[in-house]
Amino acid sequence: MRLPSQLARWPLLRAYRPERASLEMLFENAPRFVERLAAHDFASWDDVLARGEELARTLPEDEQLELIDGHPRIGALPSSVSATSFHEQGYDHDPGTAELQAKLDRLNDAYEARHGFRFVVFVNGRSRAQIAEVLQDHLEADRDAELARALTDVFAIARSRLSRLPVTN
Repeated sequence: MRLPSQLARWPLLRAYRPERASLEMLFENAPRFVERLAAHDFASWDDVLARGEELARTLPEDEQLELIDGHPRIGALPSSVSATSFHEQGYDHDPGTAELQAKLDRLNDAYEARHGFRFVVFVNGRSRAQIAEVLQDHLEADRDAELARALTDVFAIARSRLSRLPVTN
């Protein structure tokens, strides 16, 4: 697959092609997006993410939704998420309660029914209880605004994940 011409025109200071496994960790369960990025050279990881974010905003909606929905639900069963998501959602230090789980399930169901995609947010150390309030605040938001916000947060998550990789270029 080729990047749109507006991405291909940017000159590279040095060629860098990210490893597919690293891209898959940054963008879990988004194979078409990873495929697009893996096929091209970049100047650096910052370039990968900047150009990737620009690309994500130009994708057909089904590919945008794949990128967003690749992330697990907030409050997904701990056994169903990657080790990275397990840590990001705080399961390693805050198991939560059955009441909170039921609330998150209700909120996720309502959000997905209204918007047609998962609620994705950069957790950034907030508890699931705090995120439940954020999710509640976004239930009635405009769908297009939520799609744009979710894509922004996908890349905030990717940047955070990248900062924890042992070696970055």
